Amino acid sequence: MNFRNALVAATILALPVAANAQAVNGLYVGGAAGVNILTSETLSGSSSKGAGNASFSGNAGPAVDLSIGYGFGNGIRVELQDNYSYSSLKGPIVGGNEQRYGVMGNVLYDFVGLSTFVQPYVGGGVGYQWTKEQNGHLGTTGFVGRSTPGAFAYQGIVGAAFPIVQAPGLALTVDYHFTGLTGNRTAGGSLAGAPATFTYGRDYNSTFLVGFRYAFGAPVVQQAAQTMAVAPSPVSRSYIVFFDWDKAVLTDRARQIVAEAAANSTKVQYTRLEVNGYTDTSGTPVYNQGLSVRRAQSVAAELVKDGVPKSAITIQGFGETHPLVPTGPGVREPQNRRVEIIIK
Repeated sequence: MNFRNALVAATILALPVAANAQAVNGLYVGGAAGVNILTSETLSGSSSKGAGNASFSGNAGPAVDLSIGYGFGNGIRVELQDNYSYSSLKGPIVGGNEQRYGVMGNVLYDFVGLSTFVQPYVGGGVGYQWTKEQNGHLGTTGFVGRSTPGAFAYQGIVGAAFPIVQAPGLALTVDYHFTGLTGNRTAGGSLAGAPATFTYGRDYNSTFLVGFRYAFGAPVVQQAAQTMAVAPSPVSRSYIVFFDWDKAVLTDRARQIVAEAAANSTKVQYTRLEVNGYTDTSGTPVYNQGLSVRRAQSVAAELVKDGVPKSAITIQGFGETHPLVPTGPGVREPQNRRVEIIIK
């Protein structure tokens, strides 16, 4: 199976277990492995006994990538990437192998909301790369086996993440990186048995990677439950439960309010209890929708614990819509982080 077929197979296998693509919000780490192809490089060498010039490429070789980054919850991520790759050289008069390693700083953008199970992204980066040439030769006139000085590098990135619903925060990733090194790199060696100087330039690489990314503290995002169409009762009482920022866990005070609502529901005739969740405007709309549902589910579970029949409760999440205190985007407003219990 070639690498292209492996990518397709990995994507197909990910589909049944992937869901709820959302923007990364906070710290994350990643790791990937794949193949690197040296697509184009030049080499020239000269000594007192000979000279030579060549253009060459490389066979597919292994590549490894490690990263640590931070997502801002709006699709933008920044990360530090450590990479290693190996290619065997091929050309009319060139042989040997090249190892490349270094550090890159990347900025990426996740396209949020395009799909529930896959999240495409693009990005670019700059950094510093070193190359090490081994067992190399230029024609039959001699050998070169020295490391070259480091060089500034740049890259473009296209990829996609497939969140795994069974493990919140974990996602399968498929990436393509195009990397180029700037300037020429000069190294010493031997040519025709005499000390020589070799100059490498135009180093372009294509890297294909499959790996995993884990975002710390990622919540489980669920779809909002549908509200049952039931005729309203003339009796209506409401209660408000507030939450800490980015939390769906009930505080002690919140449990007291829920218990009071459960107790009072037994004292009046009611058709149903509506449990509606909301958030403030910090975070993305997709993330906030899931958070509002989880808050409503926490309150509903506490109502059932306090004796309210589960069948009498309807749940709905409204995300950052319908704020109690109107604000602009990205505002942490405590009064908007709430669940309303309405007895009808």
